[in-house]
Amino acid sequence: MTRMAAQALRPTPTPANGGTFAPLAQATFAVLWAATILGNIGSFMRDVASAWLATDLSTSPAAVATIQAAATLPVFLLAIPAGVLSDILDRRRFLIAVQVGLAMVSGTLMVLAWRQALTIEILIGMAFLGGIGAAMMGPTWQSIVPELVPQHELKRAVALNALGVNIARAIGPAAGGLLLAAFGAATTYGVDLVSYIFVIAALLWWNRPQRPADPLREHFFGAFRAGLRFTRAHSKLHIVLARAAVHFAFGSSIWALLPLVAKQLLQGGASLYGVLLGAVGLGAILGALVMPRLQRRLDADGMVLLSAVVTAVVMAALCIAPPVWLALPLLLFLGAAWITALTTLGGVAQAILPNWVRGRALAVYQMVFNGAMAAGSLVWGFVAQALGISGGLLVAAGGLLAAALLLHRLRLPRGEEDLAPAQHWPEPEGADEIAHDRGPVMILIEYCVRAEDRDAFLRAVHKLSEERLRDGAFNWGVMEDPADPELLTEWFLVESWAEHLRQHRRVPHADADLQREITRFHARETPPRVRHLLGVGLPAAPSAPH
Repeated sequence: MTRMAAQALRPTPTPANGGTFAPLAQATFAVLWAATILGNIGSFMRDVASAWLATDLSTSPAAVATIQAAATLPVFLLAIPAGVLSDILDRRRFLIAVQVGLAMVSGTLMVLAWRQALTIEILIGMAFLGGIGAAMMGPTWQSIVPELVPQHELKRAVALNALGVNIARAIGPAAGGLLLAAFGAATTYGVDLVSYIFVIAALLWWNRPQRPADPLREHFFGAFRAGLRFTRAHSKLHIVLARAAVHFAFGSSIWALLPLVAKQLLQGGASLYGVLLGAVGLGAILGALVMPRLQRRLDADGMVLLSAVVTAVVMAALCIAPPVWLALPLLLFLGAAWITALTTLGGVAQAILPNWVRGRALAVYQMVFNGAMAAGSLVWGFVAQALGISGGLLVAAGGLLAAALLLHRLRLPRGEEDLAPAQHWPEPEGADEIAHDRGPVMILIEYCVRAEDRDAFLRAVHKLSEERLRDGAFNWGVMEDPADPELLTEWFLVESWAEHLRQHRRVPHADADLQREITRFHARETPPRVRHLLGVGLPAAPSAPH
């Protein structure tokens, strides 16, 4: 079972009639939440077994780090297609199919380990297949949460998912290390295989309502292009992605090299490696409990900076090969710092995304996160091979601290806009029924703007350009009539009539307020004139007479 992404929303005051665990009163959410904890425990056990076996099969730090890279690279490559599939397929059936595929991966590992036929190449290949499953699962698990709880409990439900992941992180690695030491890799993989039975059973039990037919339902390639247009045009999302990429690229070093830290620096075995990972998970749980107090003192930028400083200090301290009694509390701090960065950056991303594109945009965030982890794991593996484990960690710690201080000036968005659909556009009028696949469509909005208001209008309307491009347009501009300089026309192009109708559903209240502000520059009593132009192809050539 792949880990349910721990994307926490911006905290808000808890209503008097609910608490942190209030979403568990929803039976379906509670069952799936418990099942994912069991599944994630199995996944952590499998990962411990694979990572430790890699240290037995190869002494090369680069080869060991490649296991981590192979697990995360598919999420980087497939995150956006997975986000599209989560929006256009039946999510329950899709989840079941992916779970079955992941169970087959664990079953294969179990059989090969029992026959002592595993090689480093097979481990890398199986990690890659597991990463494909993780890529398919991540956006879908996030997308089903609003279906399982009322809207007012959604933020608490997302926070509970993060808590569930870290409960599994605290139990799974330690249990995996103990099982691996006592009974071997085949048994450890077998327990992971059994965990899939519980997850699949919970999904089969879930009676998900059928989605009503929608004539404007998106199809794969159109939804894919819409998701790319949205992320390309969203400047605030770009800031979150850049901050996340740098932070996790440097932070990935500790995850890639931790098996070697346990074996070479701390002189331990598989059980110690599992205990170290368990300490990270326990630290994440403690960090999640402490974070609300920190958030009252620090904004999102301060939280990310604090996380980077603590992570860098822990990595530097591990370089001196501390005794185990000191390494364990250090990893508690590492877990707290890691969950702080995950929830803060993920929470900002959640807060700036509208519902219609949430799965696809979060898939892009996951792509950046896992791409940074995969690339970072490979880089730090080779750095450690050249400089040693301690040298690699020290370089990564210094780079993380320097990058955090430098990027602290690139402020994260506050995410306080109202992104619910405004539904304020009137339905477009057409002489005849227009086929949904007709296109492209040019929309023209004519404003009469006085000369003294022209500069202010242009500055305001250019702010609107990002919204047009996010919601479906692929080109935008403003033109003037040379015969009437006060007549300014905003225009934008959309690929099809159906996509323009979807635009009507997408415009959020925050952008509707901006549109109303721009309309105030219109100097006539009648509203700005809106026109829709459809692309016309050449007529078919007349057929030759017989």
